Amino acid sequence: MEFCDDCGSMMQAEDDVWVCTSCDAEKARNSADEAGMVTTQGQEGSTVVDMSDVDDADIGPTTRVACPQPDCDGERARYEMKQIRAADESETRFFTCVECGHKWREDDH
Repeated sequence: MEFCDDCGSMMQAEDDVWVCTSCDAEKARNSADEAGMVTTQGQEGSTVVDMSDVDDADIGPTTRVACPQPDCDGERARYEMKQIRAADESETRFFTCVECGHKWREDDH
């Protein structure tokens, strides 16, 4: 993967140059540098994991947080954190109430 020196956007390979997808800047390709790059070819397939038979204690960490669902008094939720925005922004926290199963997310603003 190559990033533009001018605007920081991801570039695409076109013949002998890298072309910025945002500002159209160009940079010569270097085969020695590209030899160490990782591609996503062959990684397209994914499978669904059935979690219905997994014990709740094995699913992941929980934290004390009030469920925002109006008819639920749950005070614990499973959580996971994912980087879904730009790398320089904080991760998004995803919660699932252990009482009612309601799902919600929190972002830092």
